Amino acid sequence: MRLYFIRHGKTTWNLESRYQGAGGDSPLLATSYSEIRQAGFFLREQSFAHVYASPIKRARVTASKLLTAMNVKVPLSLDNRLEEFHLGQLEGMKFTDAAAAYPQVFDNFRNHPDQYDPTEIGGESYAEVVARMRQKIFEITANFENSQQILLVSHGAALTALINSLLQVPMADWRKRGGLGNTSTTILETLDHGQTFSLIAWNQTNYLNRPLETSDLI
Repeated sequence: MRLYFIRHGKTTWNLESRYQGAGGDSPLLATSYSEIRQAGFFLREQSFAHVYASPIKRARVTASKLLTAMNVKVPLSLDNRLEEFHLGQLEGMKFTDAAAAYPQVFDNFRNHPDQYDPTEIGGESYAEVVARMRQKIFEITANFENSQQILLVSHGAALTALINSLLQVPMADWRKRGGLGNTSTTILETLDHGQTFSLIAWNQTNYLNRPLETSDLI
């Protein structure tokens, strides 16, 4: 079984380097619709049994537009376990302002997941996010045939944590692989119904025909 993880298209807050968690949202950029189509054309070569997406609008719309570009009839289901981190007081804040107001929280969220304590901002921990997302992944691996492929559309920070956890990377190192770009594709494979996973592709964006920018990554 292969799981294809897609980060949603780039939004206004992404461009402005603002925190955008489960409690915040902003519109997809006009250029993002073209990039989602490019991702859809890339994914046309694959056959998917099901598509799952975060219900937050930026992910939900990305999933819908991907299916249109792929020109296939595949069931699409929304699941709030695929939402982004709940970021509390950080929602909508520019990264520079967050670094000034909550320096320890800011640094640990970005660089030291094992030390991140969201109590001060009323947010969600790495362990909490990964627990709910892994629950969904194990549900998928239990309910689909081992030869099938699943497409999941979610969010940058949450996907980075989830994927590294599935690869059994120590939490302290979850950010060392780097971030995931908007409309990127990351592929994992499991041969034992979700007991272990191997990495097939990380942060693939070559189909976008442009270099990644700093504001693309989280």
